[in-house]
Amino acid sequence: MNDTVSFGYEDIDASEKTGRVGEVFSNVAAKYDIMNDAMSGGMHRLWKNRFVSRVKPQPGEAILDMAGGTGDIAFRMAERGASVTVSDINQDMLDVGIERAMERGIDGLVWSRQNAEELTFSSRIFDAYTIVFGIRNVTFIDKALREAHRVLKFGGRFYCMEFSQTDWPGFKEVYDLYSHRLMPQIGKLIANDEDSYRYLAESIRRFPRPPEFEAMIRKAGFENTRVESILGGAVNIHSGWKV
Repeated sequence: MNDTVSFGYEDIDASEKTGRVGEVFSNVAAKYDIMNDAMSGGMHRLWKNRFVSRVKPQPGEAILDMAGGTGDIAFRMAERGASVTVSDINQDMLDVGIERAMERGIDGLVWSRQNAEELTFSSRIFDAYTIVFGIRNVTFIDKALREAHRVLKFGGRFYCMEFSQTDWPGFKEVYDLYSHRLMPQIGKLIANDEDSYRYLAESIRRFPRPPEFEAMIRKAGFENTRVESILGGAVNIHSGWKV
């Protein structure tokens, strides 16, 4: 019997998810910044700044920025002197990031096409692993977490920022309106693509709530895991490290 996994607004065969998600991000890659502004009201820039301040990248540290195709997080960490490898499963996203880096005169980044669930890197080589708004797009979250654990040095740090549902009164109703009606229309306006934006909105709804995700991080081998919430839980920074 084949495994089924969530693809936002529907359940699909697990073997199909990587390809389907790839299509989504190929469709939105060229307008990824506009998409993020539309989905967050521009707040994603502040969230990313806060995320990097939590990571505290140090000069000379080797950091793997997973699902970091367009370079938003990597650029911020490189500015602090870290040696950053930017990885993404989608080449279109990486191409956008490489072009942006050239336009900004940012040198020294390593760009590598990688599947978060099957990294080709050797074990124990990175000081930190970051993934921002990307882990909900993998097929099997537990496999991606185990790979993150494998490539980190002993004592290495893991940081993940992801949207999640919240128990705020009335939030579900507001988000239902946003995801079912507004987001597809925004996608149609920006990229003539309703389905990709519907997936992006619905994938948030189906992502594990913070306590469940925190348990998954611990099960992957990370200790001292903790969660920092932004906007009452609508965005969470999850962090953990090995002991």
